Formats: sequence, C-alpha cells, structure tokens
Amino acid sequence: MGGSKKTPMRKCVGCQEMKNKKEMIRVIRTAEGSFQLDATGRKNGRGAYVCPSKECLEKAVRHRGLERSFHQAVPEEVYHTLEKEMSALGIE
Repeated sequence: MGGSKKTPMRKCVGCQEMKNKKEMIRVIRTAEGSFQLDATGRKNGRGAYVCPSKECLEKAVRHRGLERSFHQAVPEEVYHTLEKEMSALGIE
C-alpha cells in the first residue's frame, strides 16, 4: 500500500525556486537569537533555505531573503559565515 515517499521541497531565499530539501543549505535562528548553518537539517530553530551556490547567496543578500524569512535584521557576519562555509564545501 504505502506508495513512494514524498520528497520535502523548500524554497530558496535567493532564487525563489522550489528544490529538494536535501540539496539545500539550511540557516537557522536559535531560541537565543543567534544564526547558524545547519548541515544536518535537524537542529532546532526557525529555518530558511538557500541553494548551495554563490549566486543564490548573493541574491539572498541583495533581496534581503533571510531578513524576510526571519522577520528581523540578519547580521552581516552571518552572510560572511555562509560564504566561508560554502567555500569550504567547494561550492562556487
């Protein structure tokens, strides 16, 4: 009976495209109000997703995608951390 499992889709805050959740990088705001990258997708906190590409990250910065998702200002260092982590993962 149990048909195929639905793959969870999420919208990128940069390009606004719906993509498979597993292909994206999750940014979370913790209960304490700090921002972190969540590679596992399992940490507690309000999440927003961005495609693993510099282009989408730049669009998210330009169009304030993370600010809209979290309904608050996002510190500049969060974007720098995202860039560094993407570089570490070899993402262009």
